[in-house]
Amino acid sequence: MISQAKALKLVKIYLYICKRFEEDLQNICERFSNNNIQELTDQEIMTIYLFAISEEQKFKVKQIHRFANEYLHSWFPNLKSYSAFSNRLNRLSEAFRLLIGTMLTEFQPSDCIIEQNILDSMPIVTCSGKRSGKVAKELTDKTYCSTKNMWYYGLKLHVLGYRRIGKLPFPNQICVTQASTCDLSLFKESWSNIENTTFFGDKIYSDKDFFGKLEMDKNSNMLTPVKGIKGHSDWDKNYDRAANDLFSKAVSTVRQPIEGLFNWLIEKTDFQRASKVRSSKGLMVHVFGKIAAAFILLIF
Repeated sequence: MISQAKALKLVKIYLYICKRFEEDLQNICERFSNNNIQELTDQEIMTIYLFAISEEQKFKVKQIHRFANEYLHSWFPNLKSYSAFSNRLNRLSEAFRLLIGTMLTEFQPSDCIIEQNILDSMPIVTCSGKRSGKVAKELTDKTYCSTKNMWYYGLKLHVLGYRRIGKLPFPNQICVTQASTCDLSLFKESWSNIENTTFFGDKIYSDKDFFGKLEMDKNSNMLTPVKGIKGHSDWDKNYDRAANDLFSKAVSTVRQPIEGLFNWLIEKTDFQRASKVRSSKGLMVHVFGKIAAAFILLIF
């Protein structure tokens, strides 16, 4: 059994998922076979997964199934074996992806500064760089993370978030790429058409030619900490040091909350560690399902 307060949240999550299925998610999960009617519905599976992560801090699929079998069986009497639950869950990765997009639009806070966006990325680790990555090879690769001083196999989560004064940024757009994808390359490919916006990024986005053209064409500009120019004399560096340090500190102060957003995601969902994932579909559920669970926690 679960407490009355948690039971109320479980019902709210279930009703919200059912609403989303009626409006759009059913088109992603529709089955065209003789086995299209299931005793345990996709809505129930998504509800179990989101509730167990957001309310019970159960991060592994086996833990989620065990918890549901022990404490939620009266709510979901058709819950079968762990393998059946895992297989059904892996079919829902695209439903979780679509759910995230809907929630980001539907629950956008009113205090978002639309014309100011903070961007950064974080690693999603499937395997240490000391080993040979064998899971989801078509989705993952190996790279070096300077922030954590490590080599790893996996993915990279890129977040473009609306700035909120004194609060964590609220994601505007989310992208998941192979680990080795450069942040600047991802920006050029996915976000360079955004108009009338000031972006706050780290030094990887220091490309004066590209962003100079972006400012002329789209009225959007990128602010980053000042990056040292190779070959400048010590006199030149010292001459501009005070102004550069002040500017860099100001940009870093604006950017700092997005690190808090990543830390919050890790704390609430253990999002960064994907070493227990054993398939490509499972990896996608790990990524999009846990992001969805984090935002379910905020909504309810």
